[in-house]
Amino acid sequence: MPVVTAPESTRVVLDRAWGHIPQTGETTAGLGSFTRLRIERIISLVVGSGSLVLGAQAFLTAIGQDQENPGWHLPLMVLVFAPLLAMIIACGIGRLYGILAGVFALSYLAALILWPFATAGLDADPASSPWIWYLVSVATVASVLSFPLPLQVAWTAAIPVIYGVVRLIQGGWGSEFWFSVALEVSFALILGGIVVTLGWVFRAAAANVDETRARAVDSYARAAAADAAEQERIAVAALMHDSVLAALIAAERADSPRERTLAVAMAREALTRLANTEQGAEEGSDEPREPGEIADEIERAALELGVTVIVERTIDPEAPAIPGRVARALVLAATQAIANAAQHAAGAGLEVSVHGSVTPPVLRIAVRDAGAGFDIDRVPHDRLGIRASIFARVAAVGGTSVIDSDHDGTTVRLEWTAAT
Repeated sequence: MPVVTAPESTRVVLDRAWGHIPQTGETTAGLGSFTRLRIERIISLVVGSGSLVLGAQAFLTAIGQDQENPGWHLPLMVLVFAPLLAMIIACGIGRLYGILAGVFALSYLAALILWPFATAGLDADPASSPWIWYLVSVATVASVLSFPLPLQVAWTAAIPVIYGVVRLIQGGWGSEFWFSVALEVSFALILGGIVVTLGWVFRAAAANVDETRARAVDSYARAAAADAAEQERIAVAALMHDSVLAALIAAERADSPRERTLAVAMAREALTRLANTEQGAEEGSDEPREPGEIADEIERAALELGVTVIVERTIDPEAPAIPGRVARALVLAATQAIANAAQHAAGAGLEVSVHGSVTPPVLRIAVRDAGAGFDIDRVPHDRLGIRASIFARVAAVGGTSVIDSDHDGTTVRLEWTAAT
């Protein structure tokens, strides 16, 4: 009958496996967004470079033009170019560019709204675009760095339209302005739409790459964890072999009462370690546990195995508490019995009961199934699911275990009596 080990915490398994993966700055920084972070950096650099070129063109044009009323030109330039310069610098250093891009986009919108007031009463030339026109595309591109996708689309459509309305207001809605304004607005819409689409495509591709990469790392971690567990099992098996062999040699050579006592202690330690191999070498806390808690732990352990079972309790309220190491051994042995029933009897007729009494101070656990049964004498000696995980484990804490099996089913009885 094969050994069925209790499942280990997924987080512990992955943490252990991750220790086998070489750690670099790229794997530890931004895990799960490796490609997305680099795409964002590339987008910020491209937007910053393009904004620098268009901003320089707009700045030179603004210096050479004087289309605003007195007192408006310098404040409008400060309102637009100061946030633009901050955004370009932030894109270059890779910090705060999202916030500063949003600030520039809003500042440019404010400048557009103020433009009709700044140019009121002045004649406009339909053949000459104002300096503020050269920054329409920069304002739409800034939304790619700062706003979510729906707002990017809305902003890219709204800013050119608002510029067109503002430009027509400046020209007094004259017919000579309509054609040039239509060309400017359509160009800004097309360019802005292309930029927003490219940003969305690159970000979606990066997110897909990151998701695939995360799944691959998780798969590798699980494989590494399985390999580490197997290597640990081999190492523990060798250690157990040495412990058991040393105990047997000590028992064979024991001639005095003191030597026999030492041999018994060595044998008990070896059996305890062998019984708890899959749970780790430690025995755990020896803090006393109530019989009801033991029944609860059996239910939880069965649930972790994928088996839902309600433990029948007949526990005297005055039943004594059980030492922690004994309780742990009994829970693990009962869990192994449940696992065997689930594996070899498909869980047919599975029943578990816990009985605790005061006189005598005893705890009994029974695991029953309605499977086809088996002949325990015909179980190969290298199959430790019963011998180590049930018999040896219970014997190591001073308890007894009995298995009755025939064609009507199998019953595993575990019993531990407190010393009086």
